[in-house]
Amino acid sequence: MAERTHYCGHITENLVGQTVTVKGWVAKRRDLGGLIFFDLRDREGIVQCIVNNDNQRVFQIGDKIRGEYVVEVTGKVVKRENPNPDLKTGNVEIVVKEITILNTALTPPFYITDEHEADANLRLKYRYLDLRRPKMLKNLMVRSKTTKVVRDYLDSHGFVDVETPILFKSTPEGARDYIVPSRVNPGTFYALPQSPQLLKQLLMVSGLDRYYQIARCFRDEDLRADRQPEFTQIDIEVSFLERNTFFSIIEGLVKEVFSKIKGIEIQTPFKHMDYNEAMNKYGSDKPDTRFGMEIHDLSDILKSTEFKVFSQTIQSGGTVRAIKAQGEFSRKEIDAFTDFVKKYGAKGLAWIALKDGEIKSPIGKFLSEEELKGIIEVLQAKDGDTILIVADNVKTTLQSLGALRLHIAKKLDIIDKNKLNFLWIVNFPLLEYDEEEKRYIAAHHPFTSPLLEDLHLLDTNPEKVRANAYDLVLNGVELAGGSVRIHQSEVQQKVFKAIGLTEEMAKEKFGFLLEGLSYGAPPHCGIAFGLDRLVMEMVDTENIRDVIAFPKTTSASDLMTDAPSPVDPKQLEELKISLKLD
Repeated sequence: MAERTHYCGHITENLVGQTVTVKGWVAKRRDLGGLIFFDLRDREGIVQCIVNNDNQRVFQIGDKIRGEYVVEVTGKVVKRENPNPDLKTGNVEIVVKEITILNTALTPPFYITDEHEADANLRLKYRYLDLRRPKMLKNLMVRSKTTKVVRDYLDSHGFVDVETPILFKSTPEGARDYIVPSRVNPGTFYALPQSPQLLKQLLMVSGLDRYYQIARCFRDEDLRADRQPEFTQIDIEVSFLERNTFFSIIEGLVKEVFSKIKGIEIQTPFKHMDYNEAMNKYGSDKPDTRFGMEIHDLSDILKSTEFKVFSQTIQSGGTVRAIKAQGEFSRKEIDAFTDFVKKYGAKGLAWIALKDGEIKSPIGKFLSEEELKGIIEVLQAKDGDTILIVADNVKTTLQSLGALRLHIAKKLDIIDKNKLNFLWIVNFPLLEYDEEEKRYIAAHHPFTSPLLEDLHLLDTNPEKVRANAYDLVLNGVELAGGSVRIHQSEVQQKVFKAIGLTEEMAKEKFGFLLEGLSYGAPPHCGIAFGLDRLVMEMVDTENIRDVIAFPKTTSASDLMTDAPSPVDPKQLEELKISLKLD
């Protein structure tokens, strides 16, 4: 077997006249009688090879090769008579002098090309074949380059890469833990970390000062298209930095990644937006600000209206809000919008259309001329616009209009895909009320510091307390989230009390953290990027599976290995575990 001299994708015009050796998989084969053409593919690209019948020994070998055979080719690089502009090697080809079949292959269950999109489950079952596709190989290489840029940048800013345990203590931090039984200590369990949150805080107590990790994280939660049971974070923590100084470091990291990976120079500093402003204007804590269509509050205008659907909603503590869409919509489209907001809990959707100087609306007869004028003025509506209104509790109204706003923007194709709108969302609520458990829970996690000016409200108005928490959002996608942490034991105990943890419960679950904080914890803050989502932005995909080598399905299954699967009863016996299945 000869040594490879070049990757297939590196065979360019500057090698014309040279003899090269390439190795890879046969992507396509064409037999023209006295000539055999085949495309050879490796991770860097595809190059065309020609076998002619001048050398019968080589020609006979070439005659045997088929799709996905693994072959080694040695030959002379020449210019192509008919260039292929779709290939970066399209101006050249290799005239084969020697060919060796390194391995044969079965016919694949789907075409291994970017042009043919196979069934998603079939791709996952034969993931190793799916990963041969140029697009998928490129995605993995971009992921690798992205992590290198991140490591180089953080290293240059004094951050230390520290690995934290995968086997850890189960702590209530939000999502359900994956647990691992201990054979050595029967009846006890480890948990796989949802994030290295507590450990990175303790690293700050240790005096490390600046930490990072490309960390594997695990959450046993219901999955969506953009979630996986195991995922990767760029985990970052610092001591003794003011929040805005920390923001500038993180903005520099983002700037570096976009410059080195996509060749895009982004502008810093990023805009800041208060959580309440984001929710009230966009109905989302990760707003897409590339277009307008902001939400407007009509409650003051309609609080005394004779239209009971609106006035009674307002009187019962609800709200009436609206968005303005530029365009006219058919009744069928309006009905579809109504069905859409109902998915988010809204009871219905009212509308007002301005057309040819007239107001058209099924609710127009229930509203006074002054109320209609007020609505039009608030939304600055013009002829040809349509106003869409939801009346409900505040949460449902904002959520449904926020989702409708995005839905209509995509339908009208008014989102500028070339824009990169980075945004810091700041000052989230510290707590939220859980109706099922009848208590307050941490909106982010219970180690997030309250804003100092709100600390006194923890005992009297806990729902009013704002967190010193922040998310970094790009075009409606949350890239990263973090917070200033609690570094004083007494404040941490106060927050634990607010979420219903007694001193005994807090000590049982988080005793090691509380003890650590009592030994001189510095002020510290941190953030975690979803590496998978960041790479999705780098390769312009909306499917998280496209950037993970071996992802799971939405039921957390691995179709390639059939995991999860039963284990040998002897293993359960050693673990002192018995199964009780319904």
